[in-house]
Amino acid sequence: MRIDIFSDFTCPWCFIGKRRLERALAARPQLAARAELCWRSFLLNPDMPPEGMDRAVYLQHKFGSSSRSEQVYRNVARAGLAEGITFNFDVIKRTPDSMKAQRLLRFAAKRGLEAPLAEVLFSAYFLQGQDIGDSDTLTRLARSSGLPQKESQVFLESDAEAEAVRKEDREARRAGINAIPCFIVEGRDALPGAQPPESLLQLFDLALTAAPDA
Repeated sequence: MRIDIFSDFTCPWCFIGKRRLERALAARPQLAARAELCWRSFLLNPDMPPEGMDRAVYLQHKFGSSSRSEQVYRNVARAGLAEGITFNFDVIKRTPDSMKAQRLLRFAAKRGLEAPLAEVLFSAYFLQGQDIGDSDTLTRLARSSGLPQKESQVFLESDAEAEAVRKEDREARRAGINAIPCFIVEGRDALPGAQPPESLLQLFDLALTAAPDA
């Protein structure tokens, strides 16, 4: 079973959605053994400058007030704790442009290492406040994910896969995806948002029922 996951590494709900997907698959070990997880690009902030933006300024633009952003992130933190994620929003000083991280994910996918890289990127940003828009940071994180350091560095210094990321983002929006994470099973059945495992299991069952060999 193919599961496409449209997400962005600066989206906390995508991190939560990842954990909920893992719980759903753990509940169906036979399905998990043959599930193919494919991480797809969606740029949460497509107009973010390449150098990123001061976190306080970003939140002001996005939510209009510090009290509103604090309320939103309290709710996110509460949901994260239920999934074993201790968000550390206070240590995030800049909101990065996620283009390089999305490009690096495609580099990792060609080597079968997109899953460990995705986990490292989410954790580095949301738990440690690392700047995942910075090439040096990404090179180090790539190495910790099992990717070759020198090749990763050369790749990040280029513009490779940038247009592929933009194209995938455009196609996702044209297809009607406007909320992430968004899970698509077998290229057909979609479920937007960080839904609970029970909803994901229903999506899996729907896809299996509709499969030609079901």
